[in-house]
Amino acid sequence: MTTVKWIFRLAGLYGLVLILPFYGLEQRIGQDTPPPITHPEYFYGFVGVTAATQLLYLLISTDPLRYRPAMPVAALMKLSFAVAVFWLAYAGRAAGAPVTFAGVDGVIGVLFAAAFLLTSPARSA
Repeated sequence: MTTVKWIFRLAGLYGLVLILPFYGLEQRIGQDTPPPITHPEYFYGFVGVTAATQLLYLLISTDPLRYRPAMPVAALMKLSFAVAVFWLAYAGRAAGAPVTFAGVDGVIGVLFAAAFLLTSPARSA
């Protein structure tokens, strides 16, 4: 159970460290990767939802058995980003850092799925 707690704890902390700086990066992103962000509500909405999701991972880490039903959704959250970015990379529409981070999210998504299996009632008995 300790392994499962650490999987979710580290994923949540990693995600917060990665996503919270985006609150101050809107202008910089527009300069470094033009064009400027034209729909800030989508940008800040994405950052806010992503930050809240990291808090969910931290919550799961506090009691994996209790929050086990949320684990498949957590895995889907990570894997949906990974699959989307890999598909875009395949189509020539994404490269570099996004693909790297998608790879990390893909690994975390697989770990979340494994955590779900590790906490099954049959294994806990």
